[in-house]
Amino acid sequence: MSSVNSDSSGNSGAPKGGGGGRPSRYESQKRRDWNTFRQYLRNHRPPLELSRCSGAHVLEFLRYLDQFGKTKVHTAGCPFFGHPQPPAPCPCPLKQAWGSLDALVGRLRAAFEENGGQPETNPFAARAVRLYLREVRDSQAKARGIAYEKKKKRKRPPQPPQGHSPQSPLPMVAAAAPAMAYGRRAADLNLVDGGYTHHLHEHLMMPAMDSGRQLTAAAAEAHPGGIMPLSVLN
Repeated sequence: MSSVNSDSSGNSGAPKGGGGGRPSRYESQKRRDWNTFRQYLRNHRPPLELSRCSGAHVLEFLRYLDQFGKTKVHTAGCPFFGHPQPPAPCPCPLKQAWGSLDALVGRLRAAFEENGGQPETNPFAARAVRLYLREVRDSQAKARGIAYEKKKKRKRPPQPPQGHSPQSPLPMVAAAAPAMAYGRRAADLNLVDGGYTHHLHEHLMMPAMDSGRQLTAAAAEAHPGGIMPLSVLN
């Protein structure tokens, strides 16, 4: 494991948040946690170098913190085991809550790499540490009668591709029934070489021509007066 940077007092060299201004609450807490862990290593018997620290030493540190915990964790023999709100006090020990330990490990994992540690040798990311946190979560959930549920990520609706603006569908207009121009005044008709344009549907109406085909004859019979639309002929 590569060594990490720190001054003689054990303070970490982690960068401060806010671009050199006042550090954020998270950065301040991370720096305090890192200094506490470095102090724990110096007080270890025998003293332990950070470069020799492993996941097992991280577990020792987490168990050491239990003596400063404030969360009542009932034992299996306690009458209030699994009771979320016990009606009376009991002699069960106080420990660090799982949520506090999980957040602590996350901050120390980040601080280790910010101070020169390599991700592949990060003791706070060791598998043993993950298993320990899972065990603490499950045991405290049973002892305290509290279910720890992971936050579900909200699914975002699919976004349209860039440059595409959704358009509302055009309203459907019912097609008007075709109206014949028979009987209309001459002023309402546009004569075009013996035919005229229907003002409602813009059909070009032409006189029926005797082509000898059955289709033309049938169309002529269907349109007395000898006027039929060109669409019948095509």
